[in-house]
Amino acid sequence: MGKDTRLQKYLAECGVASRRKAEEMIAGGRVSVNGRRASIGDKIDVRADRVTLDGETVRPETERYYIMLYKPRGFLTAVSDDRGRKCVTELVKDVPARLYPIGRLDKDSEGLLFLTNDGDFAQKIAHPSAGVAKVYRVTVRPGITEEQITRLTVGVELDDGATAHASVRVLEQGEGRTVLEFILREGKNREIRRMCEAVGLEVARLKRTAIGGVKLGMLGQGKYRPLTNDELRRLRAAAEKGAGAKEKKEEKKNASDQSHGRPRRRSPAAERT
Repeated sequence: MGKDTRLQKYLAECGVASRRKAEEMIAGGRVSVNGRRASIGDKIDVRADRVTLDGETVRPETERYYIMLYKPRGFLTAVSDDRGRKCVTELVKDVPARLYPIGRLDKDSEGLLFLTNDGDFAQKIAHPSAGVAKVYRVTVRPGITEEQITRLTVGVELDDGATAHASVRVLEQGEGRTVLEFILREGKNREIRRMCEAVGLEVARLKRTAIGGVKLGMLGQGKYRPLTNDELRRLRAAAEKGAGAKEKKEEKKNASDQSHGRPRRRSPAAERT
């Protein structure tokens, strides 16, 4: 980090939160620089400026932690909650660092969740452009029809837009219940539950079993372990592959627009530079 470091980047590298969450903290008035309330876009001199979050000084953490957790039902995917509800960080409180979750898993769902104090890593894995595949085992009621599977696969119109194409297949079928496997590459809030509701299905249980080729395996509920070096390599590779595929798709779309005389669109990556 240099003398002119963006504030949200500094907070992420200090292990406070991902850059996007750090921006929310800044916008919410929780961050100050040298006693003055900070604004989005502020830059700091990391050697001279004093940054505080909720009145506490923020300092860089030298050791990075990458944790795999089996999130049980009933826990919020959050660092803390002002209503006193249970948060996933309570399950990793003996780790000697301030960890925060990568992505989200709603309170009533369970399964694989990553936590870290590495803001850049969190940004790469969770950013929508990465399109990292997430696998879910979902029990629905009642039974399911081919028409419902087709609708779930091609996309369902929700109040915040249509869902992207998904992979949906039947794993088990029984009396009044069906177990499905969902593979998604986007992260709308409570997406699977809302998709199922839209086609007339009730979700009885939702468990995330894998992210970017890294599987939950036999880890027990409420337990955690460090990610291995091989798992970290796989996650980074999955994020880079997804971002590269999206970039190529955007370039192809721009080329098509140009050939038809439409204005050329800049890629998201270009807009960020």
